[in-house]
Amino acid sequence: MCESLKNKVALVTASTHGIGLAIVKNLAQKGATVYMAARRLEYADELASSMNQEFGWNVKTVCFDAYDETCYSEMMKTISEQEGRLDILVNNFGTSNPMKDRSIEDTEWKEFRETVDVDLESVFRTTQEALPLLKIRGGSIINISSIGGNVPDISQIAYGTSKAAINYLTKLFAVQLGRYQIRSNAVLPGMTATDAVKDNLSDHFRDMFLHQTPLNRMATPEEIAAAVAYFASDEAAFTTGQILEVAGGFGLGTPVYGDLMNGSNRR
Repeated sequence: MCESLKNKVALVTASTHGIGLAIVKNLAQKGATVYMAARRLEYADELASSMNQEFGWNVKTVCFDAYDETCYSEMMKTISEQEGRLDILVNNFGTSNPMKDRSIEDTEWKEFRETVDVDLESVFRTTQEALPLLKIRGGSIINISSIGGNVPDISQIAYGTSKAAINYLTKLFAVQLGRYQIRSNAVLPGMTATDAVKDNLSDHFRDMFLHQTPLNRMATPEEIAAAVAYFASDEAAFTTGQILEVAGGFGLGTPVYGDLMNGSNRR
């Protein structure tokens, strides 16, 4: 087993399923002590215990509720008391209700504001509270954004706006925190094979999306986690402020790319 992150301490928010859980597994496999930050703490405890027993990893848990004002400081207090430092921060939390977060014509201001507020707060406040621990040895901040933050869509206006703002924050962190040897980068997944995608997106929508994706498939959570692990590692020691799309080439083609690949008007 490669232990390239041995002696590193990592925190991953919203990490009991999907991309977040894949990130926890990847970092732990590489030797890091990984804190799963989750609202469902009992479930997180069960997952951590199972992984530690099966693989000999060092996965721990800490309570994280993006909607709880007191959570952010309490989370860092726990890590400070137990570890005394933090080397890797992965801001994975993000939320949106596809049924309510639609176009500018169909989205209520309250829904827009609430989605943007919590998505940005989860990144800003977690990072701000983590700074005293990250400054001790320097470290790596990795924000999980979305291809939707780079490519405007016909729906999910709040989610796309928040992810675009997170891309900006990523670069801002890189500029403002570089003097502490703290790096900041973002990973932008495209459509990824998670339960959330299966539960919230129709087969028709998924097919349309993949017709605009040159690799013509969804990412796996493990492929997103691999990009995170790179930014977390010393191999990326001189890489900061980067916005990395891990989206199979989505959005690179001409506007008629999807129609051409669908076979309706092949040249």
